[in-house]
Amino acid sequence: MGFLDRLFGGKEKQAPEVEKRTLRNLRVKDFVTYDLVDYEVVGKIHYDDSGYTWDAYQLTSGGKSTWLSVEMDDELEVGIYEKFRIPGLEPGAKQITHDGKTYHLEEKGRAYVTSQGRSENVNGAEMGYYEYLDEAGDTYLSVEVWGSEVEVSKGFKIEEYEITILAAS
Repeated sequence: MGFLDRLFGGKEKQAPEVEKRTLRNLRVKDFVTYDLVDYEVVGKIHYDDSGYTWDAYQLTSGGKSTWLSVEMDDELEVGIYEKFRIPGLEPGAKQITHDGKTYHLEEKGRAYVTSQGRSENVNGAEMGYYEYLDEAGDTYLSVEVWGSEVEVSKGFKIEEYEITILAAS
């Protein structure tokens, strides 16, 4: 213990320990890099469909919003989605044709959500969801029904190693 420490009764200060981040425990204000673009995590929605859970992280970069979907099925499934519009979309249809591609209904259900950050406005809500996959198996459409509002996102799978995470302090 040095002279100033004895004089002022100083104790060693330890920096708070930052939890190692993974795609399963990202937090609002963390940063991720994907495809050479840095994004800030500004929102998180946690979905629960009768015990089956998954997360969607709202990412922003340069005013552009992107969604990172993370779910543990038999293995970790990760996807990148962007919202867009399909006029006249009927949620729950067996198939959707858009922009020359046909998408088939793969999964549907209802989930309760908890949320943080910019996504807090849906905290505690219940929503319906419909997941579609194109015939080639490359592109997904995610249709979410929030009361009378329908949101559509288009996305694709990525690998976990394509994301780099920088935890906020």
